[in-house]
Amino acid sequence: MFNYWLNWKTMLVIAAVSIVAGTIFYSQRLAQKLKTEERKKVEAWVEAQKTILNSTDKINFNLASKISTDNVDIPIIETDEKDIPTGNYKNLDTADIRTDKNYITKKLSIFKKQNAPIEVVVNQSPLISNKYYYGESKLQQQIRYYPIIQLIIISLFIAVLIIAQSSNYQNAQNRLWAGMAKETAHQLGTPVSSLEGWVEILKEKYADENFVNEIEKDVIRLQLVTNRFGKIGSNPILEETDIVVKMKYMIDYIKKRAGGNVEFIFNTNKETVHANISPPLFDWVIENLLKNALDAMEGKGSITATIEDKKNEVQINIIDTGKGMHQAILKKVFKPGFTTKKRGWGLGLTLTKRIIEQYHKGKIFIAQSELGKGTTFTIQLPK
Repeated sequence: MFNYWLNWKTMLVIAAVSIVAGTIFYSQRLAQKLKTEERKKVEAWVEAQKTILNSTDKINFNLASKISTDNVDIPIIETDEKDIPTGNYKNLDTADIRTDKNYITKKLSIFKKQNAPIEVVVNQSPLISNKYYYGESKLQQQIRYYPIIQLIIISLFIAVLIIAQSSNYQNAQNRLWAGMAKETAHQLGTPVSSLEGWVEILKEKYADENFVNEIEKDVIRLQLVTNRFGKIGSNPILEETDIVVKMKYMIDYIKKRAGGNVEFIFNTNKETVHANISPPLFDWVIENLLKNALDAMEGKGSITATIEDKKNEVQINIIDTGKGMHQAILKKVFKPGFTTKKRGWGLGLTLTKRIIEQYHKGKIFIAQSELGKGTTFTIQLPK
C-alpha cells in the first residue's frame, strides 16, 4: 500500500512537471515569435511617424496615420541622439506620467533591457538621430507569465490532491489500528473473564497461599491491558489528573521488574502537577517508555524521569543511560513495525505517539540521543 502510494505520487509529480515543461517550451516559442512580430510593428510605426512628418501626399499621410493609430498595445518612447526622452511616446499610462515625474525615465530603463532600439536618422549633417525604445505588449507579458501561473495552479492542485489522499490513507490506517485493537480486546476478554473465575476458586481453597495473590495481580494486569486496547479508536475521556502520582505509580511498577542494577530517579518542579489525561492510556505511554529505556540499558544504568510544570504545558522527560540510537534510526522509531529487538511487533512507540498526539493533542519526540550515552524522550501535554 505504501509503495503504491509513493509510486502514485511520483507519477503525478512527473506528469505535472512534464505538462509545465511542455507549456514553458511552447510558450517560449510563441513569445519569441510574438517578439519578432512586435518588432516589425514598431518598425512600421516608426516609418509611419517619418511619413507623417515628411509626407506631402494625402494618401500616404492617411495610410501612415492609420498604421500609427493601429498600435494600441506596444509601449514606445522616443529619445534623441543623447538618449534623452523627447516627450514623444505611445501607449504609456498618462495618469502615472502626471503623478510621477520619473515615470518615463523608469520605463525607458526597463525598455532598454527588453529590446534593442530602432534608430532613425533625422538629419545627416550635422548628424541628428532619434531612437525608439519599446517594451512588451500585454499579450507578450501574459505569455511570459502564463507558465508560472500554470505551475502555481498545478502545484496547488497536486498539493490539495496529495493532502486529500494522505488524509484518506491516514483515516484508513486509524480504522485499521482501531479494528485491530478492539479485536485484540475482544479476544482477550473471554479468557480473562475465565481466569477471574479460576482465581476466585483458588482463593477459596488456598486463601493463605502467596502464589494466589500473585496470580490475581497478573489477572488484574491482563484486565488493564484489555481495557487499554478497548479504548483505542474510541474518544477517551480526559480527566484532570495529578500526573506526579501517576508517574510515581508507574516508576514503582517498573522498578520491581528492573533488577537491582538499575537506578530510578524522579524529579518534579512541583509536588502536584495537573493535566487532562486518560489515566489508563497515559499509564500505557509511560510504561512503554520506561520499558524501552530498560531494554536500551540491558539491565544496568539509571533512568531519570522529570516533570516540569510550565505556563502553557506540562513537559515530561524519560532519560536513560543506555546504548543510544544512531541518527538514521531516530526518524524511524515511531513508525509501525520498526524495532531493534529480536522479539516484538514494533508497535509500542507507534501506539505511544498516537495516544499522545491524537488523543491528548500533545507532542512526543526524541529530544536527544547519543551512541553509548543514552536517550531522552520528551512528552509535552497542553494545559
